Amino acid sequence: MSPSGTAHRDAGLQPERTRLAWRRTTLSCSVTAVLALRQVLRGSGSGVEIIGAAGIALLWLAFLGVAHRRMGALAADRPPALAPRAALAAVACTVALAMAAMTLIV
Repeated sequence: MSPSGTAHRDAGLQPERTRLAWRRTTLSCSVTAVLALRQVLRGSGSGVEIIGAAGIALLWLAFLGVAHRRMGALAADRPPALAPRAALAAVACTVALAMAAMTLIV
């Protein structure tokens, strides 16, 4: 028991595995964003391509923000559950980046 009288929770390796999963997802999201930006920047430089590059960069930054906040929250003794808004934001960013990458490839 801790000095305050509450039992200390042994989280085991689950938070560490979850942090590593968030890092892997962030890495794959970063690679997708870089490849999509590379494809856009190798194009003609039209306004649509520049807007696309800015959108990809904003989606990537939004996902990094969600992932960073979640990895920080996992450092607590009792990490809170992932908020539905954060989960929805992560899914939306991932799907939007995947769709942008597919659009650029085709």
